[in-house]
Amino acid sequence: MLKETIERITPVKTEFLETAKERLDNLTKPQGSLGRLEEFAMRLVAITEELMPDMDKKVVFTFAGDHGVADEGVSAFPKEVTGQMVFNFLRGGAGINVLARHAGAEVVVVDIGVDYEFKDTDGLVVKKVVKGTGNILKGPAMTKEEAIRCIEVGIELANEYKARGYKIFGTGEMGIGNTTPSSAIAAVITGRPVKEVTGRGTGITDEAFFAKIKTIEKAIEVNKPNPSDAIDVLAKLGGAEIGGIAGICLGAAANRIPVVVDGFISTAGALIAYCLEPKVRDYMFSAHNSVEVGHKAMLEKIGIKPILDLDLRLGEGTGAALAMLVIEAGLKIYKEMATFEEAGVSNK
Repeated sequence: MLKETIERITPVKTEFLETAKERLDNLTKPQGSLGRLEEFAMRLVAITEELMPDMDKKVVFTFAGDHGVADEGVSAFPKEVTGQMVFNFLRGGAGINVLARHAGAEVVVVDIGVDYEFKDTDGLVVKKVVKGTGNILKGPAMTKEEAIRCIEVGIELANEYKARGYKIFGTGEMGIGNTTPSSAIAAVITGRPVKEVTGRGTGITDEAFFAKIKTIEKAIEVNKPNPSDAIDVLAKLGGAEIGGIAGICLGAAANRIPVVVDGFISTAGALIAYCLEPKVRDYMFSAHNSVEVGHKAMLEKIGIKPILDLDLRLGEGTGAALAMLVIEAGLKIYKEMATFEEAGVSNK
């Protein structure tokens, strides 16, 4: 499935970008005066290959997974919070639920790797690949087969929600300790020193922060991931939810659906997808610039520019939900604003 999905990804066609630009340049405004809003509209036209696309069905996929490395004290919260937050998502009480409602998007909560057995839990999509990853300080997070399966879970969801008529995807995650594998992935793939791509996650103390850096450095030393093999990096250092997000990005691109990538952890998944198939970048929108210091390095590696900068660091898909509103604003300008001819306004 992974190989077939990658083979389906093609670059967006420049003729659609040019057609959209021609309409934008004839709207009642100076050319280019709405900046990145115009860029968003052009990209949506090119991604969907529709001259008047719409975003009437939006969904944010929030993948949940646990991490063995949480046992090393890299987070301010205990591991049990992952499962507890899943119930909060399902009740509609989390940040992502509030902001998704505001954006008119649905939230799909996916158990891809939580170390907890959810018994007949209404509303939860159970796609469990692992019951938490291994402790990367002592060995690999997952087997290669498990890492591929995590990616394929994301691809399956992308295919399913494409068939159900959804027009734009957002990525989100929940997993105590997951900034640690994300920083490890960032360090290995970008080649930056661990201390340059590691932040404080949920707000750890100075002592815990320095220990977190040492933990990541040791994990890379122990596992020796191959920087040119994204599956190897994901398997040895990553998380189930990071793999699921990589799969959503790949599946979105294969289905010609725009995908809004949330913050630091989501971008680690997007980076894995990009390394597997660089053309996936054409279909990605970076939601926001995270407070986590390693985020910028990953965005630069992929070559995408964040939409918002609001000092966010919650995850869950919160930034993606907000960015959807801005992307949709660009599309509304493109579709609803009058041209000079329609408005009877003299052009320059």
